[in-house]
Amino acid sequence: MIDSIRMSFANFVVPDTLLSLLVSTGLLIVAVLIARALVSRFIRRQVDSMELRRRWLVQTRNGFILLLMLGLALIWGEELRTLALSIVAIAVAFVVATKELIMCITGSILKAGAGSFSIGDRIQIREFRGDVIDQNLLATTILEVGPGKLTHQRTGRMAVIPNALFVSEPVINESFTHDYVLHVFTVPFKRDDDWRSAQQAIVESARRQCAPFLEEVRRYMNRLSVSRGLEPPSVDPRVTMQVPVAGEIHLIVRVPVKSGQRGFIEQAIMSEVFQNNDYLPRPQTNENTPTAPPS
Repeated sequence: MIDSIRMSFANFVVPDTLLSLLVSTGLLIVAVLIARALVSRFIRRQVDSMELRRRWLVQTRNGFILLLMLGLALIWGEELRTLALSIVAIAVAFVVATKELIMCITGSILKAGAGSFSIGDRIQIREFRGDVIDQNLLATTILEVGPGKLTHQRTGRMAVIPNALFVSEPVINESFTHDYVLHVFTVPFKRDDDWRSAQQAIVESARRQCAPFLEEVRRYMNRLSVSRGLEPPSVDPRVTMQVPVAGEIHLIVRVPVKSGQRGFIEQAIMSEVFQNNDYLPRPQTNENTPTAPPS
């Protein structure tokens, strides 16, 4: 054991360059210590004021420490530069290898800092849309809702979204108001259809479906608007008209609903409106057609 240790020390050779740097470092430290001791001794003997003496001693100590650091930087500058280049190369390789993980962590910090959503909210990012059931540092898990953007029923599938998407993609939070939301859906008609009667029927049906909780929604929206400093929105059911292309009329229906009953209220209104009427074009009578004379 002792022989192996002796052999190790015997084979240990310090390079001339390193030896020169060590000797220069030692001489610099000794010179700085001697100079500081001489200056401190001079200050203690020549300065009578205790406060001024303490101030000069502190300033000279800090000055010599700065001088020592500058001297060490000059002596070891080349080696420090080589070490820095090696560290930078290792850091670049590490960043390239873990780019996705770093972006996931950054996305997690971004969504947490912005308060984009929380557990239970319904969100949409890219083609992913669903209810958030879990989130951690790397990924967010949702229960898919669909198919498409207009359906509000769960498909039974789960999607795990990497948090890196939150760095570059906008997030739509459909549950921003949490307990109650303003649900919007579209009912398309052709221009020749009896869309006016359908519009009136949708308004009446929406009022009946929302009547049990309309006042509660109004109070909730008022409280939320006051807490967020916003103008309180109108929560009364409404139907507006849109003409996306020639020959078509789209009725835009907006109703207040509980956060988890969007699909239920929408289907209840549609079923009630179209149960006994298809709102097809009304038959037109030709006033120029001659009528047969009475017999």
